[in-house]
Amino acid sequence: MSLDNETGLDPSGVRVRPVSGLVAADYFALGYFVWAVLIENMARIGYEDKNMHMAAYDWRLSFQNTEVRDQTLSRLKSTIELMVKTNDDRKVVAIPHSMGVLYFLHFMKWVEAPAPMGGAGGPDWCAKHIKAVMNIGPPFLGVPKAFTGLFSAEAKDVAFARAIAPGFIDNDIFGLQTLQHMMRMSRTWDSTMSMLPKGGETIWGDLDWSPEEGHDCLSKKHKHNRTPMCKEHNSSSTCTKEPDFEEKAGVHYGRILSFGKMAAEQPSYKLNMADYKVASISNKLAQHNVPCGEVWTEYHEMSWESVQAVADHKVYTAGTILDLLRFVAPKMMQRGDGHFSYGIADNLDDPKYRHYKYWSNPLETVLPDAPDMEIFCLYGVGIPTERSYVYRLSPSSDMCYIPFRIDSSAEGNSNHCLKGGVHFVDGDESVPALSAGFMCAKGWKGETRFNPSGMETFTREYYHAPPANLLEGRGIQSSSHIDIMGNAALIEDIMRVAAGATGREIGGNQVYSDILKWSERINLHL
Repeated sequence: MSLDNETGLDPSGVRVRPVSGLVAADYFALGYFVWAVLIENMARIGYEDKNMHMAAYDWRLSFQNTEVRDQTLSRLKSTIELMVKTNDDRKVVAIPHSMGVLYFLHFMKWVEAPAPMGGAGGPDWCAKHIKAVMNIGPPFLGVPKAFTGLFSAEAKDVAFARAIAPGFIDNDIFGLQTLQHMMRMSRTWDSTMSMLPKGGETIWGDLDWSPEEGHDCLSKKHKHNRTPMCKEHNSSSTCTKEPDFEEKAGVHYGRILSFGKMAAEQPSYKLNMADYKVASISNKLAQHNVPCGEVWTEYHEMSWESVQAVADHKVYTAGTILDLLRFVAPKMMQRGDGHFSYGIADNLDDPKYRHYKYWSNPLETVLPDAPDMEIFCLYGVGIPTERSYVYRLSPSSDMCYIPFRIDSSAEGNSNHCLKGGVHFVDGDESVPALSAGFMCAKGWKGETRFNPSGMETFTREYYHAPPANLLEGRGIQSSSHIDIMGNAALIEDIMRVAAGATGREIGGNQVYSDILKWSERINLHL
């Protein structure tokens, strides 16, 4: 499954390709549905192969490289054109999920951009062919756990496993070296870099501030009243302002990576942050000539002094984690920087934003000129979701091991947001609500510089309710990142829009979380 570490394309002598057709992602494994429930329900209202298409793509590649190698974007363009032509010129409803949301955002820019970089469809292609884009679990602004996956090949699940079975994951008695193999493989997948946090400290916060500061994890966990805080009916809307949470001292979500619980909590003026970039990376990580074989990563070209210097910097925000990755994984980030960008555009008319590296970042591109098109942000809330991390150094005796790891011993106090070295906020277990909802709630709301045609956007949240018993399987009210694909309310919304309803006709905005309050706290020029 690994790609070439230099090109991000096929390694010599190896070809792996995605399956095509509706079976490409109906089930992940026997009995574990992904798109199957939605496909079955769409069939009930008359959809079939000729008017329903699964746009499978190689999710390992950078988005533009799916066109370079497989012409996937061109095939999608042709398929949509054919579907519109053979269905009485009715426009399509696109339903991307997770990373596919970013991929389709890239597609909408590619299809209208001139050749050879784009698909040469012209500036009105989306207006002519797309009725609505219903984004499920959209990581529009990235996810913090994409960083930890690239930095140390772990997230909350690995940290939790370390906490309940210390030493088991890292025990090399069988020579498996699982995390090292995962890191070596995933760092060749350029697509993973599309999921890194976008917008820097403006969106995610700095050393002293973040939009979600004051979030009370305990009150959310026991919130039984699932009446939406904001719900629209046709042209009217009713919003109930939830009382502000009591500010919790010491919770700084803007510190995405902190070395030690103290660094995560203490005031910024007490932080003594060393400059890790002055450390040499010329010496090997191992102090002896220890061969690491197939588990070699770029960490093994770093000296222990460099590793220690990274930890001595103490704290990293969304504005500095990218430089950190460029320091510890320069080859990976050199490829990634050629395909993705993570900033906020000052002037969207600047010709540089015509390059494809900006097309999957909603803060550095504009929506199509399609005022009749609708954009939906559909995502789950009510589940603790990874937001920031407490790290520590791995034992120095582990010559071929990853030098950094989540500190699973770090636990919170009264606020319960820190568990096993991970700070949690509201979301769908994978994507924080801030990333999933901000663009529809504020960034694209009305006529903004990111949405100059003023197409309507709708934020529809689905509050998580786990299955009551094993007989319910994964449940019909689950709103976790994958299980939401079987959520009855979500499926109903999609079916109604696919049958011709507008966003207002299905109820407009439906908000349970604090996304509106968090969005207002973000000072972004619109």
